[in-house]
Amino acid sequence: MIDISPEIFTLALLGSIALGIVIGYPLGFVLGTIGLVAGYLIYGSAVVQLFYWHVTESLFDYIKLAIPLFVYMGAMLAYSGLAEKMYDAFFVWLGGLRGGLAVITILIGTILATSVGIIAASITMLSLVAIPSMMKYGYKKSLASASVCAGGCLGILIPPSVMLVVYGPIAQISVGQLFFGAFIPGFILSLFYCSYVLVYSFLNPHVAPSVSVDEIEQLTFGQKTVRLITAVGPAGLLILSVLGVIFVGIAPPSEAAAIGALVATLMCIAYRKFTWRILINASLETVRLSGFVFLIIATATVFSSAFMGGGGGDVVMNMVLSIGGGRWGAFAVIIGAVFILGFLMDWIGIVLILVPIVTPIGAALGFHPVWFAIMICVCLQTGYMTPPFAMGIFITKGSIPPEFGVTTGDVIRGVIPFVIMIICALTLFCIFPELITWLPGQMIRPGG
Repeated sequence: MIDISPEIFTLALLGSIALGIVIGYPLGFVLGTIGLVAGYLIYGSAVVQLFYWHVTESLFDYIKLAIPLFVYMGAMLAYSGLAEKMYDAFFVWLGGLRGGLAVITILIGTILATSVGIIAASITMLSLVAIPSMMKYGYKKSLASASVCAGGCLGILIPPSVMLVVYGPIAQISVGQLFFGAFIPGFILSLFYCSYVLVYSFLNPHVAPSVSVDEIEQLTFGQKTVRLITAVGPAGLLILSVLGVIFVGIAPPSEAAAIGALVATLMCIAYRKFTWRILINASLETVRLSGFVFLIIATATVFSSAFMGGGGGDVVMNMVLSIGGGRWGAFAVIIGAVFILGFLMDWIGIVLILVPIVTPIGAALGFHPVWFAIMICVCLQTGYMTPPFAMGIFITKGSIPPEFGVTTGDVIRGVIPFVIMIICALTLFCIFPELITWLPGQMIRPGG
């Protein structure tokens, strides 16, 4: 054990993380190594037993059972053909609207977000379904690809979201309340995205031409309505089976996730897409992604235990609370830190490193815990669209068929306005916090 000031200790640990990420080491390796070394310097040989207890408690938290179940649910839906059916249904309604295909893409991304919750699956489905159509009708590459990226990234915010399942236990907030706190903000972001596309397309007709009436299947109003209901209805059933039972207090998120996994499998069977190969692929994707999440949780738990034990949390809290501008000045610093970290690492690293530190600060500043948490989660949307990390951008580029010639630069240029929309939404939620806090307050019994 060594005697070191908390300030130097904090600077050393945060600097080591930054150095490890810049060099290119995997985040789990960086967090685990730094945590073990720092823990040994603080606690000596007792560090093994201490970290074993913390990691076991974190990984065996019952609520985290929802993570693989939601991942499986999303993977199974990706094979069900749901996106194609919704695109065809929306096309006959909005295809003739200038910018309508991009709006359809965002709307489907929003619906998929309530059913999938995995951005890689959502973006891939949107790319394969929407990009060929938008390219066929002459959409600007930056707008088309950015609509896919922004719409797909809503899956990490709108419930059921793996991010919220991870966030809740760390901040000691009900996952059920986080789910319903994120609903309205997620839909508002979707509305902002669609509004931007419509205004931009109106001012610049050449970037998103409307589809001629002759190229749209001619159906009566009733036929269009039936097609839309039959396409969107199954997604609504899935939402009801998962989020409905949480809202009315029938089941907490873990059990609701199990119901959702079953319903997703039944939907795949009903659409006649189910095969043993699909079941194996969905299971392998579940193991792979869930294993990654649990590995980062374990190593981040080691790091945060050492960081907080060495007084790092108190140092950061005192620094933030001493900043001028009152509580809103301190809040701006926290959101700014989340925004900057989004350039450098994935959401899971930010949540697991930052949330244990800033949650007590939010409480000390007097912010509603659900509001404070959802504001951070909304800001984390920008991390998927701000290079150099920008996983959403690279997933979009990688999933778009190469024959369309969409470059990474096209996607980056296109997503800039969507990042601005997220900042506008954060401002709106500061002015009207009830947009986040109202729905959780209507729950019959908070789950999880």
